[in-house]
Amino acid sequence: MSRHEFYLVEKKPPVAWVYLNRPDKKNAMNLPAFREPIAIFDDLDKDSDIRAVVISGKGSCFSAGIDLIAMAQAVPEIGEADQKGGVKWRLLPKIRQMQNANTCIEKCRKPVIAAVHGYCIGAGLDMITACDIRLCTEDAVFSLREAAVGFVCDLGSLQRIPLIVGQGIARELAYTAQNIGAARAREILLVNEVFKTHEELIAGAAKMALDIAANPPIAVQASKAVLNYGVGKSIGDGLEYVASLSANVVPSNDLIESFVAFSEKRKPRFIGS
Repeated sequence: MSRHEFYLVEKKPPVAWVYLNRPDKKNAMNLPAFREPIAIFDDLDKDSDIRAVVISGKGSCFSAGIDLIAMAQAVPEIGEADQKGGVKWRLLPKIRQMQNANTCIEKCRKPVIAAVHGYCIGAGLDMITACDIRLCTEDAVFSLREAAVGFVCDLGSLQRIPLIVGQGIARELAYTAQNIGAARAREILLVNEVFKTHEELIAGAAKMALDIAANPPIAVQASKAVLNYGVGKSIGDGLEYVASLSANVVPSNDLIESFVAFSEKRKPRFIGS
């Protein structure tokens, strides 16, 4: 188990658990929340013992969103009265750094499952849209909140949510900034499944992660790479990419193990090579 200022990481191979760990503040995201994920997910990406990742929140909820007071101190450019070019030039790399906190989840080769309970607001929603799969409890509440407080959402939701729920629903969420519950989130496919309790959510996320981890890692990770590459591309571009990728990973020892295990009528033992 490794403790960071904002996150708690627990490796239980083949699954790693990444917890938002500021429960006294409802996991409101401060500067460490945006600074720490890059190293965390780089480590998980490189760890061959880890085949799937679950992100969840400690305490009463996943995240109440950005900690406005803390971030106002970390990004003083927002409050400067003289908003000239020099101020903007200093602000731009800070926004990009915050964006990278979510992009590194998307780019991690291991599939990432978000397990959401309670509030998942603003920056919390930005984070889970960068995950591969989202699950939640019946008490979950989601909101693309930025427009309600005078911001344009600039950390990834406006780019990723349309790919999940479609343009019309994405625009409704962005323009109204209203809360939606778990049933509505399931209806619009923001989440894959809804669980009654937090305990059932964690058990469901663990089962899904283990189901993913039971498959050959190269095949799973290559599938994520193909799906990520295909965003915004033509079918033809995607087919060219997957042909090249497939030619580079087939055959693998795991593929041969699949055939051998089938012929021997036993469960395959995949080693990720």
